[in-house]
Amino acid sequence: MLQLSATFDLQQDVVSSIFKKEATVGIIKEYSGIVDTRILNIERDGGVLYSWKGVTGTTRIGKYDPNTRQNKLLYTFDKQVCVSSCSLNKEETLLAVSLAQRTRTEERLRPVSKCLTLLIEIHPINNTKVLKAVDCRVRVQFLHPDTERDSVLESHLLLVAEDGYVEQLHVMLVRQEGYRVVMLNPECLARDRVAEEFSWVQWDSQTQRLFYLTHREKAVLKCVQFCHDRNCETLFELVLEVPSNPFSCMRFVNLGFDHHQETQHEREEMRMVVITNNTGSMCVCYSQPACVNQEITYTIVLVHRGCSKTFSVALDGTPSPCSTDLLPLFIPIGYYVVVYLSGHFLHCINTRQQELLCHSLFLSGVDAELGVLGSDGVVLSLPESSLLDLNTGRMYTVDLNPSFLMDLLHCSHRRPDAQRLAALHCLLLYMGPNAALELKIIDWICDNVMPFDTFDQIQEFILASLYRIIYKKCLSLDEVLPYSSVFEKKKVPEALDQVPGVTCTTELHAEPEFKGKARSLQGYWEELQWSTEKMKYFEAVPNPRYRASQNLPDWTKLLTTLKSKNKKASNYLRHIEENTKQVLLMVDSWNLDQKVVLLFQEEDSQQRALIGLMVDKLREHLNRHLPRLGKKKIDVLVVNYVAKLLELIRRMLESVWLKYKLGPLVLCL
Repeated sequence: MLQLSATFDLQQDVVSSIFKKEATVGIIKEYSGIVDTRILNIERDGGVLYSWKGVTGTTRIGKYDPNTRQNKLLYTFDKQVCVSSCSLNKEETLLAVSLAQRTRTEERLRPVSKCLTLLIEIHPINNTKVLKAVDCRVRVQFLHPDTERDSVLESHLLLVAEDGYVEQLHVMLVRQEGYRVVMLNPECLARDRVAEEFSWVQWDSQTQRLFYLTHREKAVLKCVQFCHDRNCETLFELVLEVPSNPFSCMRFVNLGFDHHQETQHEREEMRMVVITNNTGSMCVCYSQPACVNQEITYTIVLVHRGCSKTFSVALDGTPSPCSTDLLPLFIPIGYYVVVYLSGHFLHCINTRQQELLCHSLFLSGVDAELGVLGSDGVVLSLPESSLLDLNTGRMYTVDLNPSFLMDLLHCSHRRPDAQRLAALHCLLLYMGPNAALELKIIDWICDNVMPFDTFDQIQEFILASLYRIIYKKCLSLDEVLPYSSVFEKKKVPEALDQVPGVTCTTELHAEPEFKGKARSLQGYWEELQWSTEKMKYFEAVPNPRYRASQNLPDWTKLLTTLKSKNKKASNYLRHIEENTKQVLLMVDSWNLDQKVVLLFQEEDSQQRALIGLMVDKLREHLNRHLPRLGKKKIDVLVVNYVAKLLELIRRMLESVWLKYKLGPLVLCL
């Protein structure tokens, strides 16, 4: 189901590279004893920070650049130290490091802090400043804001402490002698308190957002957005229905990898992650370990939909009591969230169309295996659809596998209709646009015309393909445009809304509170806020989805108008014809090279009138329900939508004509 592509291998990309480099300069002896090579952090640019120890008693920190595939030595400690957290500023002039300090037997009488946090000048190597010397773990993370300037003489560093607080340090820099970059006033670094009193925290490097969970009277998820102008603000709060104390110790997500944490911190009481999509969706995913009841439960809070879905899956075999091995991974892939439990199941959840289980794909047994990952490894889900196997030091990008999905459609043994429908939507929505894949699906439809009692595969192909061209435009289009023919049925078949061994409960969720500046921001926050507010409107409006069947009365009137000589009727027909010309102009630019079936010709007045009417009614529908999009954007969207509809019909007919070697005159019959 999932296709894993290796993007980084610690042994091949780092260790072997160090051997080769040092062999050329004749100091291979030191590196022949390379030990304890570990990944520390992954920065926004994809750079991998790592450390290693040599036999001479040093600890070194380096960076692997995925673009150049080169390694760069950043800093060397003259003794062996335990690096628990590390981050590099965007300009690669400052290195922040947290060291886990272990007291030797003979030094136990001397007080030594458990964590020492340092800020080091490395361009060139110069001063070192102690930022923290405390008895709790501290994670460090530089901000990497979007900026067009190549060199910025200001860096911002987050210190995230296990005691439940986050500080932001503002480090002013100065350039000396043309190349030396040093701290302007290292003794007086400005700092702000960003957050406090929390038990879970997640950093999103790509969006520069910090999520954290507080527990006072109730569990509240908050989000701090960092901007390029050094400002930050809490923009979002959401009450969550989670256990009263889900974390007995601090949980860090996407804040590097601490290989020296105490053993009592290794066991997770609950796994939680926030997944956002640039189209304006937000999902809060959490799960607790499976216990002796042989059932695992996980919840997906669809913030943009105002509801949460809790799934309970019966597991095969008897799991060990509350084993951390039985905590699923939550992997974002587009607007799907993949819930993966090694050796048990893989659940690909559609977070935009959550009404029916048949639009999410559930697999178990052999179908759910990811053979590349070690069964006994510690696998972490990273942003940007990536996985990290900490035991092997390998990173993978994760994608849906089109070959596997096509096999689900073609497989000879009986597959549930819901599984095939979900596979079809995954292929069309996530993989597209892909002309070769579309032709394979059309070929499958030709070989399996009308075998399903629960859904019409031709309608599903058309509607899902149409949805693909509009879903990135606006999240609320999900509610007003057709997505599946299943919604046209008076009663959804049980086979499409049930998965054996899986139960699902849906609950309305507390409305998020958008704070201060979020109301004036554009982009993601504007879209999320508007989507959550729009849900109230859609709940109050019956059947907000566009249905072509609603146009039948207007089509009957238009047929009468075509025969009329009334002047007003002529004006209306000219308007309809203008709509048609815009669509056909678009279709002509998309034509296949080989025109087998002659469609949409000038002399077919009724066909042209129907095309123009479709444009008119769809435009009217969107202007009524989503006026915020604006008339110009709606006009473009509608023309593209109808043009794509006609092109899909032409493509299906041409494929049939070629497949069965039909002559050009057959259509005339």
